[in-house]
Amino acid sequence: MGDKISLPPGFKFFPTDKDLILHYLYKKVKLLPCQSDFITEIDLYNYNPWELPGKALGGGKEWYFYSQRPNNYKKNSIQYRPAASGHWRVTAMDEPVSNGNTVVGCKRSLVFYTGKAPSGTKTDWIMDEYSLLESTTRTCKKRVSGDWVLCRIQERGLDSELNCGDDDDDDGRELSYLDEIFFSLDNLDEISSPSDFTATLFH
Repeated sequence: MGDKISLPPGFKFFPTDKDLILHYLYKKVKLLPCQSDFITEIDLYNYNPWELPGKALGGGKEWYFYSQRPNNYKKNSIQYRPAASGHWRVTAMDEPVSNGNTVVGCKRSLVFYTGKAPSGTKTDWIMDEYSLLESTTRTCKKRVSGDWVLCRIQERGLDSELNCGDDDDDDGRELSYLDEIFFSLDNLDEISSPSDFTATLFH
């Protein structure tokens, strides 16, 4: 646990909500073969969120874990979940995750607060918790014990801190050499052929 996964240059583990439900959580619950090298099992509520990045298998700015809901969890009845020095607080209603016209799971958003519920201090740590529908789970012939969920942890504002800079565009990405040439052209109408563009490029 905690050994980092090395991806080839140019690759990033960036699954969609549907990917997380169908290709990871569903296969784990049904004990089907799946590519699990990017997601590790952990008792998420034993840790503060800032301790979790070091326990994830992959790097980056989002961290993924399989976990089980607390023993006192009851559907739609728990808003606060104790965890280490604080608690996770549910912030919104469940959002359905669909595959075409079929709802295959749910996503629930939580925010971490330091201190005991219902008070506490809000932090920038957020969690998306993915779960299967009960009807889907009941079809499993061999159920994994407990109520398994897949959690994505991230620190809000981390992207903007890492991408800030005077040379970046609105997406936080640096301008390429070709972008700079296009933005430097006063009148694109002056370029009427590929040869004109080539002459501009290598001028």
